[in-house]
Amino acid sequence: MTGDGLAGLDARRRAWTEEAWRHVTGDRLRELITGLVGIPSPTGDEAPLAAHIADTLGRHAVVQSLDDRQANAFARLRGDGTGPDLMLYAPIDTLTVGEESEDLPWIGPELRDDMRPKALADGDLVTGLGASNPKGHAACVMMAAEAIARAGLPLTGDLVAAFGAGGMPTNARPGSTRLNTGQGVGCSFLLEQGVWTDYAIIAKPGWTVSWDEVGLVWFEVTVRGTHTYVGSRHRLPYDNAIARAGEVARHLEEWFVEYAERHTGGTVAPQGIVSSVRGGWPRMAAVTPAACTLRVDLRIGPDTTPMQAKREFLAALDKLPGDVTAEMVLAVPGTRTDPDSWICRTAMASWEAVEGREHEVIPGNSGATDANILRGRGIPTVRVGMPKVTDAPFEIDFARGMNTVSVRAMEKLTRHLVRTAVDTVTRRRTELEEPA
Repeated sequence: MTGDGLAGLDARRRAWTEEAWRHVTGDRLRELITGLVGIPSPTGDEAPLAAHIADTLGRHAVVQSLDDRQANAFARLRGDGTGPDLMLYAPIDTLTVGEESEDLPWIGPELRDDMRPKALADGDLVTGLGASNPKGHAACVMMAAEAIARAGLPLTGDLVAAFGAGGMPTNARPGSTRLNTGQGVGCSFLLEQGVWTDYAIIAKPGWTVSWDEVGLVWFEVTVRGTHTYVGSRHRLPYDNAIARAGEVARHLEEWFVEYAERHTGGTVAPQGIVSSVRGGWPRMAAVTPAACTLRVDLRIGPDTTPMQAKREFLAALDKLPGDVTAEMVLAVPGTRTDPDSWICRTAMASWEAVEGREHEVIPGNSGATDANILRGRGIPTVRVGMPKVTDAPFEIDFARGMNTVSVRAMEKLTRHLVRTAVDTVTRRRTELEEPA
């Protein structure tokens, strides 16, 4: 069942929404996403894309530089000052780079076409690096702001369309002068520099309205052994740190399942993975190292603090024999917005109007976004996005899910964003007082 998207709006806001929707077209969305995909924006090097976004949005937009390689972009449509300000937000950096030198062999044996920063159209679908996540969602935010601007609606509050650098869960890539180029650094900088609103919507994957989200902690686990030589294995004490690291990784992979079961609640099911291994001299296969390190990402729910997670993790390692230690090397807390908040209520009303049915909550989520930065600074925030493409002439694996977008789905999300924005920034603040 599909609704007309206007149910629940009064006559004025219904007319305003329809007028803005008139400017939302598949051709324009295809044009926007093609432009975004064609400009590489790996984490730490988003400045060229931020400049493109600001240039596309025109006189309302500016580039906000973090350094000479990394930048945000944002546009502001001003209201008369009597209403609440709303931010429509999307990150703009891609998880991988799109170059063999950095992506291979970890992403696979070769770079497929969808893993490169070039948009390819196939009917309703557009593929290319980041075509869905994050660039398809950023294109929807651009289209929503552009449509409302063209409609010339009488806004009471400001509408801010913001596009953040460094939204991916990564530290700096090789060659960067700053370690903190990911993990929401652009969103944090945006707020620190005064681009603040009463409410926010982040456009990220998942066709539902989410009000809570996992955070994450990273650990570096060190497994110690004995440095020795293959020619002396049978003559000297032998304790291979790499072999023991494999046992530690297996133990943790089993523990993550039990951890997730204990912490599942609300819409989240926090997961964990062992993501990388480092140890030994690749140039010298004849000797074992005295230590091997594992990197771990452990997701945490909104009710688990980083310190609570650290103590649980260390307790899990204490069950292992031998010398195994861990340090917490990164932490981003999980967050929650009150589902009775105005932004939750209007976003869900928009979803139900578009779908013509009761809002469907999708549970079991373990993905983290810049919503944690926005909520952590006190801005009530919801997450709304597109579903992963399923009807495609190729298999949708993780990478293709990130790199394939449906223009029809983009239209649907954009209409949702427009309706929710119109329902918010055409009201007076007194109308949106939060329930007691």
